[in-house]
Amino acid sequence: MSTTEFSSSAAGGGRQTPSPVPPPSGPLARREARLAWGLLTPTLLSVALVIILPLIAIFWISAKPIGLSDLRPTTPDVYERMRGKVTAAGDKAVIEYRLKNSSREKPIRSVTMTDQWPAGLEAKGLDARCTIANGMISCNLGDWEPGYNERLRIDVVAGSEFVDSGINIRDSEPVMRGEASSELFSLSFTWDNFRSVFDSGEFLEVLWVTLFYTIVGTIGALVVGMLAALMLNKSFSGQGILRGLFLFPYVAPVIAVAFTWVTLLDPFSGSFNALLVQMGLIDTPINFFGQRPLALFTVTAFEIWRYFPLSFLFILARMQSIDNDIYEAADMDGASPFQKFYYLSLPQLMGILSVLFLLRFIWTFNKFDDIFLMTGGNAGTRTLTVNVYEQAFAISNIGAGAAVAVVIFGCLLAFSFFFFKFLSREEGL
Repeated sequence: MSTTEFSSSAAGGGRQTPSPVPPPSGPLARREARLAWGLLTPTLLSVALVIILPLIAIFWISAKPIGLSDLRPTTPDVYERMRGKVTAAGDKAVIEYRLKNSSREKPIRSVTMTDQWPAGLEAKGLDARCTIANGMISCNLGDWEPGYNERLRIDVVAGSEFVDSGINIRDSEPVMRGEASSELFSLSFTWDNFRSVFDSGEFLEVLWVTLFYTIVGTIGALVVGMLAALMLNKSFSGQGILRGLFLFPYVAPVIAVAFTWVTLLDPFSGSFNALLVQMGLIDTPINFFGQRPLALFTVTAFEIWRYFPLSFLFILARMQSIDNDIYEAADMDGASPFQKFYYLSLPQLMGILSVLFLLRFIWTFNKFDDIFLMTGGNAGTRTLTVNVYEQAFAISNIGAGAAVAVVIFGCLLAFSFFFFKFLSREEGL
């Protein structure tokens, strides 16, 4: 007996419409639900750890005026050594502790130091802040200002026990403790990082370069991939070899293909420029990666060339799944090749094209390594992702770098909403 119930329409003898079946309920259904959630819990926790926690950290850091060095808490530093050579009992030497606050901005409060005191050494003129008891030296060093630097010296006289044991004072590391504030974990927030991003005169230019590189690169990869799929959607000798060659740009290491492009297009020693000059097409070599706006066009062409094989694979697979009967019927009706593509193939491909456009747009918008390897973001090719690297690592302003990353996240979130609301053509999206 079918689980779907049918009800008659208001008009007698009308078409039967299915009525929704209520979800199962009862103790067994609740047990199954608890079991399902229990099985999903490890996956949900993994997703939270891998995705959600780093995302929260990026938002947190973007509201903090911190640099790259501020990610590590400020701690007191010490370097211990013995000045003077001790070879016999009664020899004199100096134990020196080099104390330092490496931070130039943050003080360290209530600094203390403890270290193992070698047996057989007698301290002479011990610093008032230090005491020696039970084989340990303890020093209360007070508060350190930013950039604090001091050498704590202790005059010692060696006894026979120390000489006979051959102890090295650096066998035990001094233990330093202190209290220092950390902007990273404080509850004070600021919008200065976002102000510095949006108030910068180059932000709109960087955003325009990113959009141009992403949109043209995405659409270009789809178009070239579709042309390659149309060309290879036929049976001919050497078809498999040609398909394999078409995959080379995508499977080759990015460092190898990027270096190859840079070498071929080099204005001084590049083979491509030399060929153009010998053919008389140009008088002087062209600096493809060093002048505006040609550098942006070149890296965009590289993006299209490198990633069209992904579109080619998906589109070709979808083409080969289309029933050939519709094309035979179109041939009988006298349809031209363009008409068959426009009215038959293209509607069947819209679903996979929409998915590819979404994925390629997101991946290209986040692309960093291609541009960085070829131009380093120079000559008008600086995108938002390159800006993240320069802010966070080149000038060590990790707060501003995180703010740019949040801007990227917001742009992609807005695009995803617009895509699923208006552009998606894939059933179920």
